[in-house]
Amino acid sequence: MLKNTSTAYGFVAILFHWLTAVAVVGLFALGLWMVDLTYYHRWYNTAPDLHRSIGVVLTALILLRLLWRFANPRPQMLSSHRPWEQKLAHAVHILFYVLLLSMFVSGYLITTAKGQGLPVFDLFSLPAVVTGIDNLEDIAGEIHEILAFTLIGLGALHGLAALKHHFIDRDITLLRMLGRASADASSPFLTNRGDTK
Repeated sequence: MLKNTSTAYGFVAILFHWLTAVAVVGLFALGLWMVDLTYYHRWYNTAPDLHRSIGVVLTALILLRLLWRFANPRPQMLSSHRPWEQKLAHAVHILFYVLLLSMFVSGYLITTAKGQGLPVFDLFSLPAVVTGIDNLEDIAGEIHEILAFTLIGLGALHGLAALKHHFIDRDITLLRMLGRASADASSPFLTNRGDTK
């Protein structure tokens, strides 16, 4: 099943979700590592180039994910989820998109602040648009770092919430994003399903 239904996520939405998660964690780890590289380290130039290029690809993935989200039905919330949980989940998803796109803008400004383009895997380059602002590179760098830690923190809370739903609430929230379950109002709990225990 490629597309979402009213009760389950399709393969494409699930793939978008996990590719985004892996890319975000990978970029965060790469970013932390590369800032301490010395000039003579063999990855001194390669690591930032890789970081920037993957960041552009991730941004394209996010935009495609948004288009897919608007073109597909959104699986209904489980009947066991409280109203505040539903509102919080919706707000967190919006915040994820805002943070991810803001990360791209700040990262782009770090690279292009002095007028140079942003090369992507040596295939093409994004031109500089905003230049001539004093300390733009430093300001964008500080914002990029704050956004990165905020995004990872929110992601960690998101993961803990999924585990809470799985192990404490014993509902199928996590299984749906693993492609192993669909939801319906009459059987939202793991304990009510014959295929899980």
